[in-house]
Amino acid sequence: MSEPIRPEASATSIEVNGINVIAEDERKGEPRDLFMPWFAANISILAIPYGVWLLGFGISFWQATIAGVLGVIASFLLVGFSSLAGKVGSAPTMILSRAAFGVRGNALPSVIGYLILVGWEIVLVTLATLATNTVLGRLGWSTGNVSMIISFLIIAAIIMAAGILGFDAIMKVQTWITWATAVLTVVYIALTVSHINLANVMAIPAGSFQAVLGALVLAMTGFGLSWANSASDYSRYLPRTSSSSGVVAWTTFGASVAPIVLVIYGLLLAGSDEKLSEAVNLDPIGALTAILPLWFLIPFVIVAILGLVGGAVLDIYSSGLTLLALGLPVKRWQAAALDGVLMVIGTIYIVWFAQNFIGPFQAFLITLGVPLAVWVGIFLADLMLRRQGYHDEALFDAKGPYGSVNWTSVILMVVGSVIGWGLVTNTMASFTQWQGYLLGPLGGKEGPWAYSNLGVLVAILIGFFGYWALCGRRVRQQP
Repeated sequence: MSEPIRPEASATSIEVNGINVIAEDERKGEPRDLFMPWFAANISILAIPYGVWLLGFGISFWQATIAGVLGVIASFLLVGFSSLAGKVGSAPTMILSRAAFGVRGNALPSVIGYLILVGWEIVLVTLATLATNTVLGRLGWSTGNVSMIISFLIIAAIIMAAGILGFDAIMKVQTWITWATAVLTVVYIALTVSHINLANVMAIPAGSFQAVLGALVLAMTGFGLSWANSASDYSRYLPRTSSSSGVVAWTTFGASVAPIVLVIYGLLLAGSDEKLSEAVNLDPIGALTAILPLWFLIPFVIVAILGLVGGAVLDIYSSGLTLLALGLPVKRWQAAALDGVLMVIGTIYIVWFAQNFIGPFQAFLITLGVPLAVWVGIFLADLMLRRQGYHDEALFDAKGPYGSVNWTSVILMVVGSVIGWGLVTNTMASFTQWQGYLLGPLGGKEGPWAYSNLGVLVAILIGFFGYWALCGRRVRQQP
C-alpha cells in the first residue's frame, strides 16, 4: 500500500516517508509553520520583472497594480485551500488527487503537474546561473563559461541536496533563506528607490478591461497556480486537528506578502525606465544589477540565488513525490535525484544552446496553466464535497471505493483544456500559436479579448462546477 513508516528524521538525515499517509505519531507542528517555506519560495527577485511583463499588456500603473495584487492573492488562496487536503489526508497532493480521478486515472493530472514542476526547476536554475554570470561580469571576475559552469554546479548541488534530504532539511533551509532574503531585499529596495520617476510612472496610459484581465491571469499562472499541485506536500505533516483557517491563512499570507511588495516595486521601476524594461526581457534577474552600486553586487547575487533556490527546492521535492505517485518503483530520494538530473540537462540546454528564453517560458506557463487550472477546480470541488476526509487504504487500491479511473474527471479535464486553450492567445513561442481557436466570436486572435487569457479562468470554472454537478453524489456516498 505504501512505503514503511520510520522514526522521525532530522534535518541532516534522508527523509524515509514517500507517498505514504503520514502516521499519527509523526504529525507535528502548527499552521504558522507553513509561513517560512512558502515565504522563502516566493520572495524571489524574479517577482520584480513581473512588473515589466504586466505593463507589457498596455495598461497603467494602477491597473497593473490591481491586476498583480489580485492575481497573486487569488492564486495563493488556491494554494491555501489545496493545503487543507494535506492536513485532512496527510499524504502528498498527487496521491490525494486519486480520490477525484481514480488511482490510475490520476496519471493524467500527475503528468501535467510533473512537467510544470520540472519546468520551473529548470527556469529557476537558469535564472540563477545567468544572474550570477552577469554580476561576475560587472565585477570583472567572469572568466566566460568557466565561472558560469562553476556557479551553475554549485546552485544545482544545493537544490539537489535539499530535495534528496527531504522535508525536515527543506523546512530548515527555507527558514535560513527567509531571513537572509528578507533583509537583503529590503536593502536592494533602499538602494534603488532613487531610480523611480513617479511622473513617468503615472503618465502611462490606461488600457482596456480585457488587458487588465490578461495581466491578472498572467500573475495567477506565474505565482500561485503553479504551486497548487504541490500544496499538500508541506501540510501533510500537520496534525489533523490543526486549524483549517490557520492552514489557509498562513499559506496564503506567507506566499503572497513578498510577491505583492516586489511586483509593485517592479511596476515602479519598469514605469520609470524603458531601457531597464527592455533589458529585463533578455536577462530578468541580471538586468536589475544595472541600477546597483558595485559594492552591493555580491549581496545581490546572494539574495537572487537564495530566492530562486528557495522555489526550486520545493519544486524538486514535489516533483520527486509526483514521480512516485505515477508509479516509479524507487525511493523518494532517488526520485528527487532523477529530477535533479533532468533539471541539470534542461538548464544546460537553455543557458548554452537556446536562442530565446522569456518567450517560450511565458508560453509554457499559459499552455500547461490551462489543464492545471481544470485540475485545481476538480481537486477543490472534491475536497469541499468530501466532508468525512479521505479513506487511507483506498488511495492505494484501484479496486477500492475511489476506483481505477473516474472517467468523468478525466473527460472534464480534457474538455476543460480544449475549451481553455481555445480562449487564450499564445504567440510567444512558435509551438503554441495554434491556441485561440475559439476566439472568433470575441473578435478573433487580434480582437479585444485576444490577450485576456480568459481560457485559464474558464478552465477553473469548468473543473469546479462540472465536478460538483457530475460527481457530487458519488463523492458523498464514498467512505
